[in-house]
Amino acid sequence: MGLSDRTPPTAEEYAAYRERFCNWGRWGDDDELGTLNHITPEARRAAAALVQTGEAVSMSRPIDTHAGPANPYPAHHFVGVGDSGAMADYFGMFIHGFVQTHIDALCHLPVDGGGKFWNNKEFAKPPMPAEHTGTIDYWRDGIVTRGVLYDVPRFRGTDYVAPGEPVHGWELADVAAAQGIEPRPGDAVCIRSGMDVYFEKTGTSQAMGSNAGVHASAIEFLYETDASCLTWDFQDAPQDDQGIPNPLPIRIALHVHHILLPYMGMPIIDNADFEAVAARCAELGRWDFQYVCAPLVLRYGTGSPVNPLAIL
Repeated sequence: MGLSDRTPPTAEEYAAYRERFCNWGRWGDDDELGTLNHITPEARRAAAALVQTGEAVSMSRPIDTHAGPANPYPAHHFVGVGDSGAMADYFGMFIHGFVQTHIDALCHLPVDGGGKFWNNKEFAKPPMPAEHTGTIDYWRDGIVTRGVLYDVPRFRGTDYVAPGEPVHGWELADVAAAQGIEPRPGDAVCIRSGMDVYFEKTGTSQAMGSNAGVHASAIEFLYETDASCLTWDFQDAPQDDQGIPNPLPIRIALHVHHILLPYMGMPIIDNADFEAVAARCAELGRWDFQYVCAPLVLRYGTGSPVNPLAIL
């Protein structure tokens, strides 16, 4: 069952993902990179060779300083005036959620049952590591590799991925084939569901949790292709679209997050904005590019705001 026969996992098969797609110890007991280990110097050089026009396109949403159902704790930004000469900006934000573009560190989620996270490391008191490990500052050198845009709405001939029609792993393989792309080890997989278009055209208000998005079956595709990280706009498809129990006892579906972070060791960049890069890729007729993403160096941070870039 799986990619080969184009079927989603049963509840039992999904539970087995915790072992089937577990990378604990694969790169050593003290590993801090997880699947970023797939990005070799050769992969970085190959990504640099993809640059043709020299354009840089942001894949980040603007920092949201307005409160709303999906943003109960908005970012705040103050600019000092008067005697400061407007040279004293202050900025603060809650990193995670469904609004700000951010990257999740490997200590962000526990394994099933809690107590431990990536690579069998322990929490002293959830959700913080007992030791300085799995935190965002270990990725201070950034992520530089080949990015591939999987433009699912374009492949489907729709404006966006609709509720009830989640993105499956075998569909990502279909999109790659239709775009003339061969997945390579170290790829930054960028899955466009058309989140902002969805909200614009449906008039729907964004809430905590994704209205549509990616099914747990995509985990197998990410593992089998040795992807280095996942970047997406809509996140995990909602519970009704997954068809299997939520792995954590909360109302927000985390089927993909739950396997990728603590078991597979894969960084996730949430809440991207792919509209500009999707339009430019369509104009150029190419879907791969140099991908650059640099987290802030926050010691002990469970994540960081980021501005992922596509260098075309």
